This record gives sequence, structure tokens and C-alpha cells, in this order.
Amino acid sequence: MRIAAGQRRELLLDAALRVCARDGVAAATTRAIVREAGMSLASFHYAFDSRDAMMRALMVRVVDATRHAAEQRLRLDRGPDIRAALFDGLRGYLDHLVADPEHEQVLQELAQHALRTPGLESLARELVARYHDAAEDLLERGAAAAGVTWTIPVRDVARLVVTITDGITLAWLADRDTAAAERVIAFAADALADLAVPITKGEPE
Repeated sequence: MRIAAGQRRELLLDAALRVCARDGVAAATTRAIVREAGMSLASFHYAFDSRDAMMRALMVRVVDATRHAAEQRLRLDRGPDIRAALFDGLRGYLDHLVADPEHEQVLQELAQHALRTPGLESLARELVARYHDAAEDLLERGAAAAGVTWTIPVRDVARLVVTITDGITLAWLADRDTAAAERVIAFAADALADLAVPITKGEPE
């Protein structure tokens, strides 16, 4: 049965994620991935121009899944309670991490692999930029819903959020202490909320 190109790509990305999670990014060769997917090598090259292109697509998929998890928990009906909105988004991220640690573990390893591999440095930069873009979008939406504005550039707040979630990820992957991660999230929500102030009447949003 002929598989549509889009479905073939998704099946190969599923296989790549499993191989990376089980054996590491370095072991995720094109041959290992097609073997995992039960496809031919020709099928891989029909779907992707190269292994690097597939790894980039895998990165995008994992980051988008993380963003979606935070977005699903981000309630924009919290009114002026920006702290609660921040906690919701961070808790959504933690729930995603706990439910599917493979995604974030692969992403952490993929970033390190890119930094160590000549010619792939741009992949690590893309990864960080994509995380910052996602955090910035959620922060802007949360602030607008809460009627607040950030006292420092929102891009800097986004960088702080990514730094916090990176730390939570590495610590949780090492010790699986969800209660400790929840305490960090509560503290982070308090600290981030202190960077927001109500929009005064007549002040541009």
C-alpha cells in the first residue's frame, strides 16, 4: 500500500524519536531510522533531503509539542491574575515533561549534538530561538489577558522562562522529583509575576 508523503514523514519522525530516546542521537543514522520504521532507505530520501533535515524537523515537532502542552494549560480567563496564568503555563510544561520525558530528553541531547558537530551549530541556535519565540508569544498573550505589561523587554522575560524550564527539565530528568519541580514552578511564577505591572488608563498596550 502506497503511503502519502506527509504520513511517511511522520512515521519516520516517530521512528527517529524512538531511536534517539533509546540509543541516543548519534545512533540515529538513516539506516537505523528506516529499520525502526520498517521502511526502505529510498523511502527516507523521498521524505527528507538529508539526516540533518530530518533532525531539524524532529526538533520542530518536539518544540511544538512542548508549546502546545503549555498553551493547553494557559487559561486566558484568569483576569488580572498574571501569577496564576504563569503558574498554569509552567505547570502545563511540567505535566508534559512527566508524561513524555522522551521528548525533552531527545531535545536536550539534540542541542548538545548540534553544538559539537561542525556544520550543525545553526540547529542549536534555531532550537533556542524557537523556544524563545514560543515563550514570548505565550507571555504576550497572558499579559494582554491579564491587563498587565512587562517592566523589561518581553524577549528578556521569555529568555528567563526558557532558562527556568531548562533547569527544571535537567533536574527532573535526573531525580524525577515532581514535588520539588512543582515548588520551583511556584517560586518562578512569583518571581516572573513581579516583572509585570497593571496597564494604567491611557497607556498603550
